Amino acid sequence: MSLAERLQSLFVALAALTGLALGLLLPIGPTAGHAVLPALIAMLTAVFVQMDAAHVRQVRHAAPLVATSLALNFLLTPALAWALGTGLLGTEPDLRIGLLLLLVTPCTDWYLVFTALARGHTGIAAALLPINLALQLALLPAYVLLLGGRAAMVDAATLTESVLLVLVLPLTAAMALRWAAARFRGPAWRRRHITDPAGHLVLPLLYAAVLAMFAWQARTVVDHATDLLALLPPLAIFFTALPLTAVGLSRLLRLPADQKVTLTMTTTARNSPTALAVAVAAFPDRPLIAVALVMGPLLELPVLALIAQLVRVRPPRAKTPAPH
Repeated sequence: MSLAERLQSLFVALAALTGLALGLLLPIGPTAGHAVLPALIAMLTAVFVQMDAAHVRQVRHAAPLVATSLALNFLLTPALAWALGTGLLGTEPDLRIGLLLLLVTPCTDWYLVFTALARGHTGIAAALLPINLALQLALLPAYVLLLGGRAAMVDAATLTESVLLVLVLPLTAAMALRWAAARFRGPAWRRRHITDPAGHLVLPLLYAAVLAMFAWQARTVVDHATDLLALLPPLAIFFTALPLTAVGLSRLLRLPADQKVTLTMTTTARNSPTALAVAVAAFPDRPLIAVALVMGPLLELPVLALIAQLVRVRPPRAKTPAPH
């Protein structure tokens, strides 16, 4: 993991604070607002262009892990998100929707970094990425409409259009770019000139989107600063319960150590950039939802770093030779 990736939480916080200061000191709010969605769509395109669907074949060799991962991500997590939102944020509908959007979107990028850092099975982790993404595309509107209830206050058509805009459009563009580059210039050229540079663009685009969003909604953040603190308890519960559940099920299923790491990371990490893009597109007149989503990575990334150390696969100790 590079230094930039290790300091991601710090850089997200700095981008948010810089945007907040600029939005309060300068009249740039409306201009900054126009930059948020394009930056997020460009960032997601850069994420998706690195995705190799050929990895999906590897899931055949880890059926228990894959089945457990899908059950945790798409059955248990939505139920837990609904329970946490209803129980702890019942009087804050925008925070409830922000929490729901964050928790029902499994990560499709940086969980791979933490899986590798903890010496997990990165092949299976990469194979789960397109599966998680496809299920998000299909289920996200249903989760928001069914679990969000009256707090969602958005029609199915608007939500579906937003998902198509921020997920399907960049995914289609990324896959077309991957195919064209490989078809006309070759896989090596694609890696050198497309996928590797795209990897270096993701974090700067995320920071730019966060800075622009906070500059755009600086007054909203200031007016609701104490409300945002209400997100800390449900997030703390989630980022404690999911790793413990994944580790417990790994032991019950007797998964190999590297698969235990993979299950823990893919069910704990969340896809805050995608959730943020959907929030900006689907709820443009409810900025607190998008602002709430920035709380996720500020807590999530340090937690993932800690979990990576706790579940890390340790190499076997060398045996001490017996004395003669």
